[in-house]
Amino acid sequence: MATRSDVPNFFVYGEPSRSLDVGFLHVETVMERKTLHFGHVSPHKHPLMGQITYWFQGSGTYRIEDQTWNFSAPAVSFVPSNVVHGFDVDEQSDAIVVSVSDDMLKAIVPQVALNLDLPTFLTGQPADPIWPKLGTLLDMVAEDYRDRGADGEQVLCGLISVVLSLMGRIGGRVALPSTSATVSLGLALRRLIDLHYRKDWPVGAYVNLLATTPHLLDKAAREVFGLSVKELLLERRTLEAKRLLMFTVRSVEDIAGEIGFEDPAYFSRFFRKRTGEAPAAWRRRHSQAVS
Repeated sequence: MATRSDVPNFFVYGEPSRSLDVGFLHVETVMERKTLHFGHVSPHKHPLMGQITYWFQGSGTYRIEDQTWNFSAPAVSFVPSNVVHGFDVDEQSDAIVVSVSDDMLKAIVPQVALNLDLPTFLTGQPADPIWPKLGTLLDMVAEDYRDRGADGEQVLCGLISVVLSLMGRIGGRVALPSTSATVSLGLALRRLIDLHYRKDWPVGAYVNLLATTPHLLDKAAREVFGLSVKELLLERRTLEAKRLLMFTVRSVEDIAGEIGFEDPAYFSRFFRKRTGEAPAAWRRRHSQAVS
């Protein structure tokens, strides 16, 4: 597999990586992009979302990091963000691909009987009763997404939680630890940012907690997420502001305090600079979109 510095980041296959909306979901089949890959999907990764891929017909070769499987349907994988994966399949093969933003995955962790920090690849026999269940659930995910798009988030989120939990029940599960020290450092940084972003700590505080150097930490942040450490901190605060604006009725002043801004006016300037809209305007537009 290509070295990580050579591996492209994608939004979905063939499209450059981009920022994701809060609660982002995307569902399609592999062969909907056949004209881009013709059955060969080169190694790539997604910085901000995990993917479930359920092969319901055909066969081929699937790669996750430095591991390779020859498989025949049914097979299913879960690949967290920043894990390199790719595949080669025959022209009769197809799969449902469910892409889920990291923030949504974090929200469903308590309901899921699968370690979402590790990639997983599973194969089985069609006669095993758990595979028809998995197929039915993923057909429901695809159908609901076609009918309602991401507007059906609550139903889709519930179905995806059950899919991931069923994957945790299947025997012969293979979980692959990350082998890259840089990736491990980047993921450790993200976990610390999730815990402490409200405190508005300087970058040096994270360097000290992770017992590393500013250069190595910034290298890990840029390689894994495509952002500097400082920008990753700003993105996390922006994400939380969006969640609170979209899903709660708390005042802008209250939200500012919640994410570590003592001055609501400064928070409003911060939010406008990062999104192009004042918090109240952003809330109105996105409240209409999800109502």
